Amino acid sequence: TRDIPNVGEEALRNLDSEGVIRVGAEVKPGDILVGKITPKSETELAPEERLLRAIFGEKAADVKDNSLYVPSGTSGIVMDVRIERRFDPTREKMTKAEVKRQVKEAQSTFKAQLSEILDDLADRLADHLLGVKLPVDIVSSSDPDGAALIPAERKITKVMLRRLAHHYGSYSMPPGPAKDQIDEVMNSFKLRIRDITLRRDETVERLEKGDGADPGIIKSVKVYVASKRRIAIGDKMAGRHGNKGIVARITPVEDLPFMADGTPVDIVLNPLGVPSRMNVGQVLETHLGWAARVLGMRVASPVFDGIDETKIHGLLGEAKAAKVKEMGWKLKSDGWVVDREGRDRSECFVDTDGKTRLFDGRTGDPFAQRIMVGYIYMLKLDHLVVNKIHSRAVGPYSLVTQQPLGGKAQHGGQRFGEMEVWALEAYGAAHTLQEMLTVKSDDVVGRTKIYESIMRGDNTLDAGVPESFNVLMKEMQSLGLDVRVRRGKASAASPDK
Repeated sequence: TRDIPNVGEEALRNLDSEGVIRVGAEVKPGDILVGKITPKSETELAPEERLLRAIFGEKAADVKDNSLYVPSGTSGIVMDVRIERRFDPTREKMTKAEVKRQVKEAQSTFKAQLSEILDDLADRLADHLLGVKLPVDIVSSSDPDGAALIPAERKITKVMLRRLAHHYGSYSMPPGPAKDQIDEVMNSFKLRIRDITLRRDETVERLEKGDGADPGIIKSVKVYVASKRRIAIGDKMAGRHGNKGIVARITPVEDLPFMADGTPVDIVLNPLGVPSRMNVGQVLETHLGWAARVLGMRVASPVFDGIDETKIHGLLGEAKAAKVKEMGWKLKSDGWVVDREGRDRSECFVDTDGKTRLFDGRTGDPFAQRIMVGYIYMLKLDHLVVNKIHSRAVGPYSLVTQQPLGGKAQHGGQRFGEMEVWALEAYGAAHTLQEMLTVKSDDVVGRTKIYESIMRGDNTLDAGVPESFNVLMKEMQSLGLDVRVRRGKASAASPDK
């Protein structure tokens, strides 16, 4: 619903008549995505309160705001809203006739899309086969008469190709170059047809059965919000060899190291990430990636039957030769490269060891040693620094221990653990340690007192007994141990205790 108590019109501006956010709306933390109210249980009101209700018509006290809000740290644009409902004609406005109408609409949309795809398929086949004569028949396995879709030694027309397109799943012909060509075109279009068929089936199933809403749920609303996340310092990245790490620095492209031909590198990886972890696969991938890029080929290297080092070494040599030939220079038998004037240009190329000379982008000076350069597959992981950064002043506490909760989702604090306590003990920081273990944690009375003293501008600390001590006492008492805290002067315990 849009009718949410104590919420201004500004907060409701992007909600539709049912209280659901519109697709395309820009949202930020605290915005309403789905408006929902729940009636409060009927309680007996005092006569004067009933009178005030009758006069001012205040209904805010009758209902509770249970709306879906954008969580903190999330902002973006609403990409999709899916309303899922269980079909129940007594509780839903949608009648069986309405369901039938929507199913018919989904079927007609599917037919229109299929017709468009088949026309595209016929056009694509025409690019290869129009006017050609095939030496063999193309027949349909679904046709009981076995009539040829395209007879052998007949010039192929558009009508024949359209007929072939409509039998995309049932045509057959003897193996050969023509079959390979037709199969390649057909397979790319079969994927598109499969996608629209799945979409049609999902829509029809959702309309006829109701969909994935759990039993007892009449209607559920799912809102998909897309957030843009530009790579930032602290974001986690990884390759395909367990070589994960975080971005340490982002520099302008002008400051990055560059090769002799002026090509800058995209990412600089720390070489210390290789020896102790022994994931040499990333080194081989870098070499192979460079060779594949230069030679214009694609490489698949299975896990237990992959390419070996000697083959990669050979491909790097081929890549170097191809680059030299492209420049119109000469590659000598000893590996040296000379240009048309006879000058040495060996450092302009990645050598057979995968290394080349790099230059500092800030100064232009060459680095002391040659450096490995190549292509590697790197991806950004869903451990972004903007989703992890978190701060807390005063927040929620655990009911039993009275210690602050943990984690960003609970708006928790930083745990001061056992080893951190040892560190403060080692430094002799007694007052800081007392503060950490009492007023900053679970000393309920002390928390209130220090708040009051801070507000007065007084910096004195009056620590009491932490709540965890009381919990420990209760635990011991539950074991049958008679543990008590004696207040006042120390005295010998009476013999009966």
